[in-house]
Amino acid sequence: MSVSIIVLTKNEAADIEKCLRSLSWSNDIHVLDSGSTDSTVAISKSFNAKVSVHPFVSFGEQRNFALDNLDLRNEWILFLDADEVATDAFRVAVNDAIACSTPSTAGYYCCWKMILENRWLKRCDSFPKWQFRLLRRGRARFVDFGHGQKEGQVDGTIEYLREPYLHYGFSKGWAHWIDRHNRYSTLEAEARTLNRPPLKHLLSSHGSVRNPAIKSWLTMVPGWPLMRFFFSYVIKLGFLEGIPGFIYCVNIAYYEFLIQIKIREHRKKSQSGSE
Repeated sequence: MSVSIIVLTKNEAADIEKCLRSLSWSNDIHVLDSGSTDSTVAISKSFNAKVSVHPFVSFGEQRNFALDNLDLRNEWILFLDADEVATDAFRVAVNDAIACSTPSTAGYYCCWKMILENRWLKRCDSFPKWQFRLLRRGRARFVDFGHGQKEGQVDGTIEYLREPYLHYGFSKGWAHWIDRHNRYSTLEAEARTLNRPPLKHLLSSHGSVRNPAIKSWLTMVPGWPLMRFFFSYVIKLGFLEGIPGFIYCVNIAYYEFLIQIKIREHRKKSQSGSE
């Protein structure tokens, strides 16, 4: 079964080769770049990927642009990021899922293994976390949510593909991760303030619906960043994942702290503006 694969990039020279090397099984690989100044484009072309360029506005907009404008050969489309790697088992699972799909299937939620210092942070990262990544062409759109995106309009059902791919979110070093998540926290603060999911989503049986609601509502609880650390490191047994697990849990708690203080800042500005 053939799958078109789309990888969004900007200055991903450190990761893109490993990503594309893991996708050699696809007959249609597209790299949608948003203005790289390093060798990302050259490396992508060396793997015979079809490279297009479009200025980045948001993840949801960029994915929709790809769906609307790239010359995709296949009915099924897989989105991966440059710091993600498809394993052989994931490839088989993708092909099996497509082969077993019904006409009503619009796509699949996928999950990842978060890798830090060559260790899978299964407990610290609360595996599995779900993102809408595999879809049938013309059956779904994306909308922005926080710093990322989620499914928007969907024609059909979304199933779950339970075999994970690998996510090397720390491959560029902690300075890059912290800088990126400082920017992400601003977007998350806005989303959790202005677009908080309804309370009923807390009771959803679908993790992709329930988890964003849990994060949005728990953000309002005083001391949530400390609770987030305790939950991941103690309750979820993250301490069993050694020093990488501790470092990850500390930084995720810091990320939640940034979101909280930016929500507070946003409210103060809103109050002063209404006076």
